[in-house]
Amino acid sequence: MIFIVNTVMLDKKPFQNLISEFKEAGKYRVFNDIIRERGDFPNALWYGPYNIKNIVNWCSNDYLGMGQHKVVIDAMQTALDQTGSGSGGTRNIGGTSHYHVALENELASLHRKSSALLFTSAYVANEWSLIALSKIISNIEFISDSKNHNSLIMGMKHSGAKKQVFEHNNLQDLENRVANSRLAGHTPCIVFESVYSMDGDISPMQQICDIAERYEAITYIDEVHAVGLYGETGGGWTEKLGIQTRVDIVNGTLGKAFGVQGGYIAADSDVTDAIRLVSSGFIFTTSTSPVSCAGAMASIKWLKQNNSIREQHQERANRLKSLMAEARLPVMPNNTHIVPLLIGNAGLCKEISDDLLNEHNMYVQPIQSPTVDVGTERLRFAPTPFHSDSMMSDLILALLTIFKTKNISLNYKSR
Repeated sequence: MIFIVNTVMLDKKPFQNLISEFKEAGKYRVFNDIIRERGDFPNALWYGPYNIKNIVNWCSNDYLGMGQHKVVIDAMQTALDQTGSGSGGTRNIGGTSHYHVALENELASLHRKSSALLFTSAYVANEWSLIALSKIISNIEFISDSKNHNSLIMGMKHSGAKKQVFEHNNLQDLENRVANSRLAGHTPCIVFESVYSMDGDISPMQQICDIAERYEAITYIDEVHAVGLYGETGGGWTEKLGIQTRVDIVNGTLGKAFGVQGGYIAADSDVTDAIRLVSSGFIFTTSTSPVSCAGAMASIKWLKQNNSIREQHQERANRLKSLMAEARLPVMPNNTHIVPLLIGNAGLCKEISDDLLNEHNMYVQPIQSPTVDVGTERLRFAPTPFHSDSMMSDLILALLTIFKTKNISLNYKSR
């Protein structure tokens, strides 16, 4: 047996204090050790503290179950046999395979752009694309929605460029800020999302494009929770609205609806070419495995031709929201696939999540600060085409049982 003696002269007190603060506030996050069961999604195995249990996963971002799809798995197995496991380098040094090139072409086509650029995640793509824009356009000023994702916030912050924040989805506030930016001699860049993943609401994309065109502003949209899920071929909410060519730069992920891993931007070829030349997060990172690229490409191609799975997904989400509303559970209404159940207390949110997992074999992660504001903590359900009516009935019954046990009032109100 090997004993490791810690000889590092590190004061652990600050670390322990922070951990204690999180635990006392009910915000301490626990990783649930699960294994997805291939061919039986959304069922999974949970390796709990005392035993292994069969559970139903209610919070996977594999929205369409494509991570389990045969065409994806077959494509990845073929690529693995052909290329081996990793890419072998950065994109500039040995890490650009034909799979990378073909996938970028497929993504460009999906978004009706002339080019796309792969990153290791959508977070990295957002952060380093925005940083790169500040290096390319010296007088850029970001005009950011107040509910933008952390990756967008950090990208703008780390860019060092000027920034204004407009009230969430407030078009008048946005226009005032864009107009002032122009008057001050800046190049405004409107940064927003299509689907906001925690509330499930959508942005007024067409009107934002109108404002951008009036003031010759750049538009940068995050479609992470929309690609693959909306539009006739899965091009996102911009495809659904027919405005793909009106948005300058679109960010997307391969790790949610497409069921694999990685992120990207799609834009004019000159834009992506310049970004790749100055984006450190792209230049100095080992590229995505060709195996993942192969799986993503197969997933995108299949979803382009199979709109019915998107229709099934919407039906399942609407069904669950209706059942929750009928049971007077505090579901937050929206027009997307996101099903947030508002709890409003971090500790209670964690308790309900634990009870669902321990007592009812259902896994849904509590969503707490800083992901959402304090006082708006919630359980965020992600029904897929593979969550059956019986699974939904079991979930509603479990929630009602827990609410009754904990004396939580059923206070659903249509908002």
